[in-house]
Amino acid sequence: MRVRIRGPAGQAAISLSDTATIEDLKSQISQKTSVSKFDLKYGYPPRPLSLSDYAETAKLSDIGIKLDGEQLIVSDTPSASKSSLSTVGRPKPLDPSPSQILTHGAKNSSSAVSPSSFSFADVGTAPPSSTQKTNKPLSLTRKTTSASLDAPELPLPSHASTLVLRIMPDDNSCLFRAFDTAFFGAMDNMTELRSIVAQNIYANPDTYSAVVLDQQPDDYCRWIQTEDAWGGAIELDILSKHFDVEISSIDVQTLRTDRFNEGRPKRCILVYSGIHYDAIALSPSDAPHKIAYAPPEFDTKIFDTQDVAVLEGAVELCRVLQGRHYYTDTAAFKTRCNVCGKVSVGEKGATEHAATTGHYDFGEAA
Repeated sequence: MRVRIRGPAGQAAISLSDTATIEDLKSQISQKTSVSKFDLKYGYPPRPLSLSDYAETAKLSDIGIKLDGEQLIVSDTPSASKSSLSTVGRPKPLDPSPSQILTHGAKNSSSAVSPSSFSFADVGTAPPSSTQKTNKPLSLTRKTTSASLDAPELPLPSHASTLVLRIMPDDNSCLFRAFDTAFFGAMDNMTELRSIVAQNIYANPDTYSAVVLDQQPDDYCRWIQTEDAWGGAIELDILSKHFDVEISSIDVQTLRTDRFNEGRPKRCILVYSGIHYDAIALSPSDAPHKIAYAPPEFDTKIFDTQDVAVLEGAVELCRVLQGRHYYTDTAAFKTRCNVCGKVSVGEKGATEHAATTGHYDFGEAA
């Protein structure tokens, strides 16, 4: 059988024979997590699994719980000594305001997870989505702008490259797509990334409380795993810490840079334009002052945090986008309901219309 475990220092998978015992399971967990005394939780919602209720020699197949394919959450018992491994620091509480603005995340002391070493096969499945729809997300399509059709570029002669904006599709998964393409060079891991967010929320109930999430954690986890749910500061904070990378998010409207998990050796840069996220890439140029860059497969999207020139160049690129009005003022923009045609003002107006009519499909009005 195969069991996924999530301990203080990250995730791992263990394999056990069909005749494995309680002692075998405890030994494997200790080896993988370097935690000698621990509490376990399993299932959805997570509930305690007390191995002390069984004899050490009892077979796992006889305890009445199907562990094959299950994820176990491992935590130190209060009396346990601290692990010799550095543990993942819990994020600081996030701003629960509707804008969900977060500037400085807590530093992560775990070993870095690189795109080449991480496997989504170890993620497992987050608690399953309920058939009950709670807080159904709004679906909003942006209006087409010249910037979205003709993305700007910025030569970076010091790097013999050109900074370019890699534009993500408008499908409500743009944050996950932007991080996916920046960190992994792919755009098809959105389901797994949403699952990672949900797992982290369940594993840290004190940090991600109903006050922080603005709804019950169970509801939020079901919601964020739907394909129409928008990601924001909470998701960026979780992903940056999970993958031990700094995420610098530049707001086009204000040119403010929010740095999540600040201080890590590597960073990726996302561009936030009100209701959308794109990714910044550095593409090799034919010549220092000529904007003729290579195809996306030659992009560099993970940068040394000491390389200030790249971040400063990304801000300048966003300044060009700002001049082209490549952003949505979420407080003042107009939305048109694609169901009944009603025009509302701001995200608040669209949300109120959805609550009273059950219409959730909107487009940005001209």
